[in-house]
Amino acid sequence: MRKHILAAVQAHAAAEYPRECCGLIIASGRSQRYVLCENTAADPGEEFRIAPEQYAAAEDLGDVIGIVHSHPDATSRPSPRDLAMCEATGLPWHILSWPEGDLRTITPTGDTKLLGRPFVHGAWDCWQVCADWYKREWGLEFPAYAREDEWWEQAASPSLYEQHFEEAGFYQVDKPVRGDMIVMAVGRTAHPNHAGIFLGAEPALPGEQADVFGPGPFMLHHMYGRPSEIIVFGGPWFDRMRLVLRHRDAK
Repeated sequence: MRKHILAAVQAHAAAEYPRECCGLIIASGRSQRYVLCENTAADPGEEFRIAPEQYAAAEDLGDVIGIVHSHPDATSRPSPRDLAMCEATGLPWHILSWPEGDLRTITPTGDTKLLGRPFVHGAWDCWQVCADWYKREWGLEFPAYAREDEWWEQAASPSLYEQHFEEAGFYQVDKPVRGDMIVMAVGRTAHPNHAGIFLGAEPALPGEQADVFGPGPFMLHHMYGRPSEIIVFGGPWFDRMRLVLRHRDAK
């Protein structure tokens, strides 16, 4: 990080303390600058959120080449959410502990395992593990769908899976085969709020060990508050099932 940008980040962290500061590093030609953003998170002392319109405004100034935030009264060690969002954005994340002043940079690896991820809604969640399976297994790419936490609890909120599956290239079928996406309703919910990849009788994932036994069928999924995992798809999961979706480019 260039000295003038580091100085700007330190001043921002001091001004926002004990809230987390956040901002973007913008490059235009050879010049770089730090763009301050407002932290719009519900609990700005524990996390940060940059509003989409602020991100878009920063993009008008140049290329976004880094995301910055502070950790008030904590080390610069990245949280599970930091790691997840770094992978999701595909950009370096710069974390400044404040007032300690230690700076750490993390970069996306592009090779996050499908199994054992901590749950981070909007980055490592049930939709993302499905999307990543499709990318690795079939080479399919999906846009980054914005989703607020607990969207499924309000009847007036959009039903994200039901309203967007067709534009994402899926269509409904009656019975699942390997690679179909199962959409379910889990817990007290106004809309189907969970999804997984139906794996059929073969739970193996290349390079990963699945601790699951039985004749199957199996499903890859990522439940709220749990690591991503493969389970036997049976029993109560049938009652929770609402949609069986097959992609038009299924292999």
